[in-house]
Amino acid sequence: QSSCCCMSWRNDDRVGRAVNDYIVVKWLHILSSTLLFGTGIGTAFYMFFASLTRDSAIVAAVTRNVVTADWIFTATTIVIQPLTGFYLVYLAEIPVTSRWVMWSTALYLIAGACWLPVVWLQIRMHRLAADASSRKDELPPLYWQYFRFWIGLGIPAFVALVAVFYLMVAKPV
Repeated sequence: QSSCCCMSWRNDDRVGRAVNDYIVVKWLHILSSTLLFGTGIGTAFYMFFASLTRDSAIVAAVTRNVVTADWIFTATTIVIQPLTGFYLVYLAEIPVTSRWVMWSTALYLIAGACWLPVVWLQIRMHRLAADASSRKDELPPLYWQYFRFWIGLGIPAFVALVAVFYLMVAKPV
């Protein structure tokens, strides 16, 4: 029996396929995690600082793009991540009950649980900003209430994903 990438296989053809599958899936996993984290931190940065301008026209434009980016990038990668992650665990013959896998999964679910209301808040914040902009008015108090909740949910999601990145790299037992 030969082993490759923490995987045991009985014949060389399977080893070649397994290595190729593992590399492709790992690449997809890393790429999608980059898109997930990058989109999250990038859109949060722009939405935060656009909001601080207090200019309803700027906030309306930025929040519209943030909502669009969330649906295009975050929604797709939030699905791809667990699919590729658990497939990598399977290919590498790592027990799903490994502590780092279980912690990664729990933290990922926490980040996802924060993201769902964040999307709802971003849609509402965009509508409030667009309405204020069309009236050439300032952002309403409800926008700022949503803004505080948005920040409050974004911080634990960010911390959870940073911890997941650590666990993916270090794989502590």
